[in-house]
Amino acid sequence: MFLGISIGLWVVIGVVLIVVLWFIGTYNRFVRLRNRVDEAWSDIDVQLKRRANLIPNVIETVKGYAKHEEGVFTKVTDARTRVMDAEKKGDVKGTAQAENMLSGALKTLFAVSENYPDLKANANFLDLQRELADTENKIQASRRFYNTNVKELNVKIDSVPSNVVASMIGVKKREYFEVEEEGERKPTKVSF
Repeated sequence: MFLGISIGLWVVIGVVLIVVLWFIGTYNRFVRLRNRVDEAWSDIDVQLKRRANLIPNVIETVKGYAKHEEGVFTKVTDARTRVMDAEKKGDVKGTAQAENMLSGALKTLFAVSENYPDLKANANFLDLQRELADTENKIQASRRFYNTNVKELNVKIDSVPSNVVASMIGVKKREYFEVEEEGERKPTKVSF
């Protein structure tokens, strides 16, 4: 006997110590996962704001050429406002829906621009179009990064035995940032 403590008590102390260390490790893992999800959402937010800031410039450039296309400009502006409102609320699902509406409105805007050869040749418009395309790519990358981190967090929340810790500390599942429009899920049809 070591200092008058029996082996059975050492085993109990060892088991309790292992459980406490496991709990601390699991808790810290949840903290890291939540922070990564929040960071990923912040990346999406930054790219959506970047796009929202570019859109008025695109609209003004196109307006100069396409004065009779007012309905298209209104759709883009309304969709942009919805994205910004949903972002301010931190509503992932609402932001995803508004972002999908904005993507559709932008496609319509660029389709309208096809009818104006002078506009398509305008250097400012081409630069803005490239910036928006780059931003769209960054939004897609940010979406993937966010969804990967959400998946990792949600799997950890559902897995045994970490689900016990998740319920004890109140960690909740997060929503994926998903494409809502059925048309965006279908491959683009190209015909010659």
